[in-house]
Amino acid sequence: MKYLFIVPFFFIGLISLFAQQISPAVLNVKWNAKWIAAGGDNERGYAVYNFRKVITIAEKQETFIIHVSADNRYKLFVNGMLVSLGPARGDLFHWNFETVDIAGYLINGQNVVSATVWNYGTFKPAAQISHRTAFILQGDSDKEQTINSNNSWKVEQDSSYSPLVPDLIYSYYVAGPGDKINYNLKESGWQTIHFEERNWKQAVELSNGLPKGVFDWSEDWMLVPRSIPAMELTMQRMQVIRKANNILMPQNFLDGNHSFVVPANTKAMLLIDRGMLTNAYPVLKFTKGKNTLVSISYAEALYVDEGNKSPWKEQNKKGNRNEVEGKRFVGVMDQCIADGNPQLFTSLVWRTFRYIQLEISTAGEAINVDDFYSIFTGYPFQYKATFNADNEPLYHTILETGWRTARLCAMETYMDCPYYEQLQYIGDTRIQALISLFNSGDDRLVKNAITQLDNSRMPEGITLSRYPSANAQQIPPFSLWWIGMLHDYWMYGNDVAFVKKYLMGERQILNFFSKYQGKDGSLYNTPYWCFTDWAEGKGWTKGIAPTGHDGSAAAMDLQLLMAYRLAAELEKKLGSAALAADYSKQIQQLTKTIKQKYWDKEKNIFADTKERDFFSQHTNAMAILAEVVQGNEATNLAKKMITDTSLTQATIYFQYYVNQALNKAGLGDEYLDRLQVWKDNLINGLTTWAETSNMDVARSDCHAWGSSPNIEFFRIVLGIDAASAGFKTVVITPHLGNLKTIAGSIPHPKGTIQVAYKIVKENKMQAEIILPPSITGTFVWRNKSYLLKSGKNKLFI
Repeated sequence: MKYLFIVPFFFIGLISLFAQQISPAVLNVKWNAKWIAAGGDNERGYAVYNFRKVITIAEKQETFIIHVSADNRYKLFVNGMLVSLGPARGDLFHWNFETVDIAGYLINGQNVVSATVWNYGTFKPAAQISHRTAFILQGDSDKEQTINSNNSWKVEQDSSYSPLVPDLIYSYYVAGPGDKINYNLKESGWQTIHFEERNWKQAVELSNGLPKGVFDWSEDWMLVPRSIPAMELTMQRMQVIRKANNILMPQNFLDGNHSFVVPANTKAMLLIDRGMLTNAYPVLKFTKGKNTLVSISYAEALYVDEGNKSPWKEQNKKGNRNEVEGKRFVGVMDQCIADGNPQLFTSLVWRTFRYIQLEISTAGEAINVDDFYSIFTGYPFQYKATFNADNEPLYHTILETGWRTARLCAMETYMDCPYYEQLQYIGDTRIQALISLFNSGDDRLVKNAITQLDNSRMPEGITLSRYPSANAQQIPPFSLWWIGMLHDYWMYGNDVAFVKKYLMGERQILNFFSKYQGKDGSLYNTPYWCFTDWAEGKGWTKGIAPTGHDGSAAAMDLQLLMAYRLAAELEKKLGSAALAADYSKQIQQLTKTIKQKYWDKEKNIFADTKERDFFSQHTNAMAILAEVVQGNEATNLAKKMITDTSLTQATIYFQYYVNQALNKAGLGDEYLDRLQVWKDNLINGLTTWAETSNMDVARSDCHAWGSSPNIEFFRIVLGIDAASAGFKTVVITPHLGNLKTIAGSIPHPKGTIQVAYKIVKENKMQAEIILPPSITGTFVWRNKSYLLKSGKNKLFI
């Protein structure tokens, strides 16, 4: 059986992005290649186009380097084989192009190079910035110039496509439409050499490709080389069919070994469980069944059917994610209409799902469904950390779930969630970046995020809250967390020159905030959305911490104080001594103001407002982190912070800062007893961490800001931390709680740090620490310090 338009995704792994040095001419001068389009009036609206060109290769090439990009997105093929997906998301001033060596896909003689390019128009994801529909392909050197995009390329609009706008429970969905394909309208064989281009037009030339910084009379995209690798593409099978209506299913259909038939004039439904959440391209193979409507819907979880209790649209409870009985399906949908020929359906972009509902409505001819699987995709992180504690499986499950969550929230950018938004928010990204460093050691997406978020800077000084984004949003405290991201990378990364480049961004952010500081250093009436956490407590509104009558708030003052402390350290070591001194004065003044303004002497705790009418874990955690209190005062405050249940509680996101504060205050041994929200997620059948602590009605089932255990199992429990910038020296301070035997490791810029601890009789510890070459440090246990040399260290203390 022959399937048309076969897309062998898994071969993408053979492609070598950035295979060799890019020719200087490609980066420093105007390209010979033109941006090309179909022409006509629909420059920016929804459309899918196919481009193609036939080239002749006289003899086999060892390398054939090309550079390719499009607006919005493209899939590039050589002789029908997929060779590149892109471009990596950016903005019009930093528009990414991919570099690909296609020599392995070329043959002697004629070859066809083709691309599908689409513009989702007004339906595009919020993370997709766009100028107009266009495609460009540039050969790297003279030998590849024959492939350059210009009016020798042919183009046709693929009218078989139309958008499907999701109708979901939650209103804030901005991740793009589903695809509807009518195969009766689709041309077949257009990627083959023998295809007749009878109805195809010459492509319309728009402008030459311009690398960023190169001048020409053009107002189009500023091209920059992609700085991150190609996304992983790995075939994966579904796990189990949970329901089957009006269809007799073969036992091992999901294994790819048997097909099934839906008779003519039949409506059939399958509910398929992948077993865990994933990001993937669905692949459905079918034949016959002319005019059959196939609907493929995707959901993170099913919703509890609450009957007449509330309006259908408002029923948002999910319950246990493993349960399907008494549940209803709501999700993003793709559809296709069969033309009676063998077909292979896949979506233009990947989908997020645990559950898939496959609905098949046949017309006058039965349809054969031959296979259904998916191709996992995501940033190609490799997990390089290890953790083994008393052979306790719970800790392994928490780390595995956290890593899965982090991976699903990492594509061409970090994402808050893959299903609903796909936006790179700073609050989420700071935590995700540290997970990347502690679990994989790969810093490329970290640097990409710092750069892109800096590129979002508004003229008044702050960054946008999320970027890339077609819809500007401002969360000033997130700009302060960006300073934290920069400092984090300085401490744990390995590129000081990179950090230095962004000191100006740190300065501009703090300059913005200085405009809203009163004479006492406190912030007053800071504009925009001053989000801190999705906490559910008195005085909290839309994630904004309580604000006093004078427009000040402890949460805002403390976030600013924390940023000043980090910025002062960066400036002292890498930048301006004068600025470091100025920031130090700001730190002294603001510390004094916070103590006077928010400390409640009766309750012995910091209040959220000057009126001292609201109290939260957030304010008190940040008071410890910002060193407003230290020593025994910090310890006592930390104890009260986690025992006083009247305080507004931090959600799964802000627990990251609460647990950091506990560790800083000397209560690191409490950490392993503070995992209840993660245990509750697992009990409720989640395979990734929910957006909020109230997981029953959480919008998103996958938010990596909840994956902080993938940092703190290593930084707090194993105790491995950087003692100086670039991780050049280490400090290891274990917090084992009740554990007796524990071992683990993390990647380090110079290799791997390995530790193993065992508590023996009379509470003695045996410790073995292996540090990379040239790395030294200190081991701290029960307030005593022991020097560590590079290589193997054995301690009995």
